[in-house]
Amino acid sequence: MPTKLALLGAGKIGDAIVNLLGGSGDYTLTIVDRDAARLAQMQRGSAKAVSIDCSDAKALAGVLPGHDVVLSASPYYLTPTIAAATKAAGAHYFDLTEDVSSTQAVKSLAASATTAMVPQCGLAPGFVSIVANDLAKGFDTLRDVQMRVGALPIYPTNALKYNLTWSTDGLINEYCNPCEAIIDGALMETLALEEIEAFSLDGIAYEAFNTSGGLGTLCDSLKGRVENLNYKTVRYPGHRDIVKTLIRDLRLGQRRDILKDVLETAIPMTLQDVVLIFVTVSGMKGGRLTQQTYAKKIYSQVVNGQHLSAIQVTTAAGICAMVDLLVGGKLPQRGFVRQEDASLADFLANRFGRYYQ
Repeated sequence: MPTKLALLGAGKIGDAIVNLLGGSGDYTLTIVDRDAARLAQMQRGSAKAVSIDCSDAKALAGVLPGHDVVLSASPYYLTPTIAAATKAAGAHYFDLTEDVSSTQAVKSLAASATTAMVPQCGLAPGFVSIVANDLAKGFDTLRDVQMRVGALPIYPTNALKYNLTWSTDGLINEYCNPCEAIIDGALMETLALEEIEAFSLDGIAYEAFNTSGGLGTLCDSLKGRVENLNYKTVRYPGHRDIVKTLIRDLRLGQRRDILKDVLETAIPMTLQDVVLIFVTVSGMKGGRLTQQTYAKKIYSQVVNGQHLSAIQVTTAAGICAMVDLLVGGKLPQRGFVRQEDASLADFLANRFGRYYQ
């Protein structure tokens, strides 16, 4: 019997999720969004479309019962409402949020849930936590865990050397909200856009700096085992300084609606992008100080006849693989499930996880 899945959110990532899950033949989809025109574009095959406002708990209560899985590709601020409605409907819950407070709301709901609640299932947070945790398991003791991830245009042309590739609200969250880190063994809060560093990969120069949310739940999972743990977003050199001028000097971080309008008006989106993943772990292994690194670049590609950007592929593949692993019995079946509860080997062997290969 196909798994009955409700997808809440008909944006760019939602479209990629429909492509992957709908093309598998193992899921019957109900796509939920308030934008009827967008739903009409996404409705393919046997997928059912329902037009409601996902912020309306009563409306959700009329749609979600009867589904085995609910997958939220909606904005982060809808997470508590959707997660609560999913729990009430008795379905497993998955989302893509990078927002720390939203994840805490899901964790609270999961404490008494009879189904699994699995937040932060994208790229970062998401897959990068699975990689970091897998590398960390190979060490006797841990010193440093450094996670660097970026979704970048292949052909940067503007001063920011950047194109919009995913949620503008999520991007602003990363640039404005406090960040978590473990420094000298202590859990600390750090400032976004700070601690800039330069590095190169395959002969290309990059910069990386603190952003919010990318660590997921790793601070909790590795606290007491690692001396230093941090996450930074990767961009081309010069990007951070311009963004910091907008957010700090012009104070648009306090007027996020204006910042969103500026970014979406001035910066075009692109499907010609690359996702960069760079995770380095160091510590003691067999009595010697050792370092191990995972580095990967993933490009935009055609999937089931549709051209998807690299960030669409990686984000959608991340959450679809986690759904598949849960349905296949390879994840806990109830309560709060962390990304690092998934095995990297199981993830990469999965039909959706293979897009990270």
